[in-house]
Amino acid sequence: MFIDSHSHIYSSDFSLDRDEVITRALEAGIERIVLPNIDSSSIKPLLDLTDTIPGLFFPLLGLHPTSVKEDFRKELLILEYWLAKRKFYGIGEIGIDLFWDKSFLEEQIEAFTTQIDWAKSRKFPIVIHVRDSFKEVMEQLRKVYNHDLHGVFHSFTGTLEEAEQIIELGFKIGINGIVTFKNSGLSETVQKIDPRHLLIETDSPWLAPVPHRGKRNECSYIVTVAAKIAEVHDVSIQKIAAITSRNAKELFGF
Repeated sequence: MFIDSHSHIYSSDFSLDRDEVITRALEAGIERIVLPNIDSSSIKPLLDLTDTIPGLFFPLLGLHPTSVKEDFRKELLILEYWLAKRKFYGIGEIGIDLFWDKSFLEEQIEAFTTQIDWAKSRKFPIVIHVRDSFKEVMEQLRKVYNHDLHGVFHSFTGTLEEAEQIIELGFKIGINGIVTFKNSGLSETVQKIDPRHLLIETDSPWLAPVPHRGKRNECSYIVTVAAKIAEVHDVSIQKIAAITSRNAKELFGF
């Protein structure tokens, strides 16, 4: 059985065939799907999906760094309202993204650290989005770190040295379809990381693994991610499924 630790299956990309996508996920052996939030506009579809199949979907709440604009404090107030109103399993996805736009760096840092405080006060895990910002993210984490702070670096694409820094903080590393991309170099890095530090994810609808690369991603493709990790570690896919599922259950408190 697999856990997809990061999927946006509630998004409009699945509006025409979401039921079929869910059926394929269940047939592939997925027992839980973690749903990270983007901003205030995604809360309703995320929670509506959560309520459709109790025990399959596990919602997170957070403000994605690319959604941090001039009105980010208003966004955070809306999220705080929902945080008190519904049950969530973590804060995410949050972080810093300097790939698309560097002009809101200070706002992204404030949003990031504010949401870290939410997580620490509730002993929630955080799901961190890092893009062209590993140094900045680690700098903020080290400023506020204590033993109540834990989580996962989602969609990891970094170096072995960066992975070791993540592990040193006690965080997990989220691996998705990028590990199957021939020129990413990620499989060589993952080969050197003990699977007890890993979560598997799809980040669907994005980052579909080979042979689906360039198409819409979906939760059932988690099997391809697990198979690649199993291949580079020379173990069975069942072992990777068991280890990563245990990791996810411990992190999110299922």
